[in-house]
Amino acid sequence: MDKNINILVIDDDKYIRDACRQILNRNQYNVFEAEDGYKGLELLKKQDFDIIILDLKMPGIDGMNVLKRIMKDYPDIVVIVITGFATVESAVEAMKIGANDFLPKPFSPDELRVIINRVAEKRKLMLENIYLRDQLDSYIGMDDFIGESEPMIKIKELIRKVGPTDSTVLISGESGTGKELVARAIHRYSSRKEKPFVTVDCGSLVENLFESELFGHVKGAFTGAIASRHGKFEMANTGTLFFDEIGNIGTKIQGKLLRAIQEGEITKVGGSQAIKIDVRIISATNTDLIKGIKEGTFREDLFYRLAVIPINLPPLRVRKDDIPVLINYFLNKYNQKRGKTVKSISPHAMRTLIEYHWPGNVRELQNTIERSVVLAKKDIIDSADIFHFSFSSPVSLSSSLASAEKEHILKVLKDCNWNKSKTAGILQIDRKTLRMKIDKYGIEHG
Repeated sequence: MDKNINILVIDDDKYIRDACRQILNRNQYNVFEAEDGYKGLELLKKQDFDIIILDLKMPGIDGMNVLKRIMKDYPDIVVIVITGFATVESAVEAMKIGANDFLPKPFSPDELRVIINRVAEKRKLMLENIYLRDQLDSYIGMDDFIGESEPMIKIKELIRKVGPTDSTVLISGESGTGKELVARAIHRYSSRKEKPFVTVDCGSLVENLFESELFGHVKGAFTGAIASRHGKFEMANTGTLFFDEIGNIGTKIQGKLLRAIQEGEITKVGGSQAIKIDVRIISATNTDLIKGIKEGTFREDLFYRLAVIPINLPPLRVRKDDIPVLINYFLNKYNQKRGKTVKSISPHAMRTLIEYHWPGNVRELQNTIERSVVLAKKDIIDSADIFHFSFSSPVSLSSSLASAEKEHILKVLKDCNWNKSKTAGILQIDRKTLRMKIDKYGIEHG
């Protein structure tokens, strides 16, 4: 059984509370008691619970009203209602309000164990599915690493070796080199592959909310905390937690992150109970963390915790042999996705793209090919089809590409009435990347 499952029994019958505690303690659940609805609701403000066993008939505030309060303030908690006044009507009403199951009194120890084990598993799956639903189309295998250059062969070999271990991994490399792809591949090669892969975007989170994002919070922990919330560590429990651009987090949070990794437990913001967690940590950075250590912006002890196995991804410009293979891969991909029939790319266009230095790496190449497929007037892409410009050198390609990208972003921003979330969605980039490009090109609302 999961020793981290906390169960609250709310019942005015002391015998029922004692019986539940003894039965469930034997199954290694953590059991807490409240003798009426008011005390149960008070306890919920101080303690984090996974399952509540709730009597429907109690003096003071009855179980139905307690259930409504729980569903409003703590919607993630699994509730089982029990009563000695069982009727079909009360069961149906409780289920409509949000109860997960119904157990009439008197019940046997086996009946209680069966129902608790069932809802505990349901609760565990619910937590996993919060993120797994968004990962269904994100299966990453070795086929997703396009290219057979020597650097890529070494990266693939390293992934196969590292994947089955539980060691922490630090992936470094420029933006667009595929750091998250590597992290997902490591996860798929691990024993945790059927468990959640949860991403923490360290570059987009507001610093004063970062702790809550990582560790969760209890209701009332701060202004705006109207309900308890699970953090990323809990979401990733038994799976993999991926910190994207780890170098962006402040030193205060670095210390708390280090303690969580060292001790294998977290405490929610505003909470007092330590929660055991079992996650594999993979981090990524496009900055020099060693330099950050010297400048005092990154903790040395955290660095060595994260970098048990370092992996450095080479930029696209040092593995030019992979560019033609990548171009053909993206050509086929966007033919299917955009309903086009572009057969190939001309030798001149291929040579121009190979010679270009690709500061945005594979991501930039991918976007370039997608736009070229969409804009191509014939079934063969020529240099003129790349952003509707004719390029004679890598320098002209670089400047024209930047100019075209700026114009495209500006057009989409205007079409979306300067709604950045909507614009980022259409451009298929995240808000952080969009902000960087707006700053880079000096785009102003006008």
